[in-house]
Amino acid sequence: MDVRVTAAILAAGSGVRFGGSTPKQLLPLAGKPMLQHSLEAFEAVGTIDAIVVITADHLIAAVADLAGAVSPKTTDVIAGGATRDASTRAALGIVPDPDGKILVHDAARPLIAPSTIAACVTALDRFDAVGVAVPSPDTLLEVVDDRVTGIPDRSRLWRAQTPQGFWVDVLRRAHAAAAADPDFVPTDDCGVVARYLTGATIGVVAGSPANIKVTYAEDIAVAEALWRRSRATEN
Repeated sequence: MDVRVTAAILAAGSGVRFGGSTPKQLLPLAGKPMLQHSLEAFEAVGTIDAIVVITADHLIAAVADLAGAVSPKTTDVIAGGATRDASTRAALGIVPDPDGKILVHDAARPLIAPSTIAACVTALDRFDAVGVAVPSPDTLLEVVDDRVTGIPDRSRLWRAQTPQGFWVDVLRRAHAAAAADPDFVPTDDCGVVARYLTGATIGVVAGSPANIKVTYAEDIAVAEALWRRSRATEN
């Protein structure tokens, strides 16, 4: 039986750290709005059945126009919440099939490769959830009050990216538990599953150093350079 796969692209962030008056999701990157890169990547993957975009309420019309022009698979553009986890729950609220798969992706990662997306969909046949990640090239420090309290083994540390993939019912149950816990502020969805669903299996899909998160204005130049390099490699 075919399993319906939905991609949820989170584009509701306020972009406070980025600065400027134009919403980060709609700023130009390599000649097109940043969000368009993610839409086109998910559109290109045959196993993705539907795309929903979660954005700020005042951007719904603009984002819907963009998605309508470049992404026939986009079925909904809806308002997100005040936090990342609230936006994920908003997406879950409109996914019709509890037995389906859902991939959650940050629009601030515009250089996601379709091959990585497809690998996430396939990996969910083995796991309850999957995260995209790359091995950390740096030694990481645990720091409390400006003092190093630990130096974890770098060989076991990976840097998380998106998308992250889940069986829909798994992610719904995890977020229901998280919403009832006022002391937990999740920063990603695999973390929600790991904390609240004991025994859930979380796999990893190898990501790419090019799948950067555009957080600050200077990151646009880096993303542009990576985009040009990828096109040169393809040609």
